[in-house]
Amino acid sequence: MAAVPGGRYTAFYPVKGEAPQEVAPFWLDERPVTNAEYLQFVREHERWRRSRVTRLFAEEAYLSSWAADLELGSGAELAQPVTFVSWFAATAYCRSVGKRLPSEAEWELAASPPSDDPAAKDELSRRVLAFYARPRGVLPRAGDTPANAYGIHDLHGVIWEWVADWNASLAPGDNRQDRDPEQDAFCGGAAVGASDPESYAAFMRFAFRSSLEASYALHHLGFRCARSTPR
Repeated sequence: MAAVPGGRYTAFYPVKGEAPQEVAPFWLDERPVTNAEYLQFVREHERWRRSRVTRLFAEEAYLSSWAADLELGSGAELAQPVTFVSWFAATAYCRSVGKRLPSEAEWELAASPPSDDPAAKDELSRRVLAFYARPRGVLPRAGDTPANAYGIHDLHGVIWEWVADWNASLAPGDNRQDRDPEQDAFCGGAAVGASDPESYAAFMRFAFRSSLEASYALHHLGFRCARSTPR
């Protein structure tokens, strides 16, 4: 795991009048959880095997890239990030190893480039947009992308990732925003109220999170674990 010092985080769609959130220092996995690690988890916790999980906690697509309960499919490799896992399953995995899912604020803080480095922000935008445009295919090995300033890999351009409070990512037009609800029906309306209206990559992340349900298991949706720093 890598240490993240914490700091002030402004939500992408902040509540009107809300101050930036203070995020305490925390630890975050250097890379997403892999197929190999998740395979060990389901070996030890039978209730989370593909054939045994209840549909309340994971939809039909759960681990659909695997050939069987304890066998990866032809397109899945041990070193790749595990995907097709639900929020419930990701939460259970993190608990089993004494960790937890990161909060949205923690994930976004760890994934943000330095505010005083425009070149880093431009490179990050380029990588994320390339990810959005890339057709679904074979995933790279977890940890193959360059590490960021904290020593963390794959936060952008590889997979989407679950966060603990994924349902706090409310899409534009939610009832906390004090504005005309019809304006979001027009092109560009979704940027209204955003803390960084020029960040298409951030908008896509928040729009994606707001579309999820906890039982969803999707291609290119995985997770990594976090741990609080003892005080």
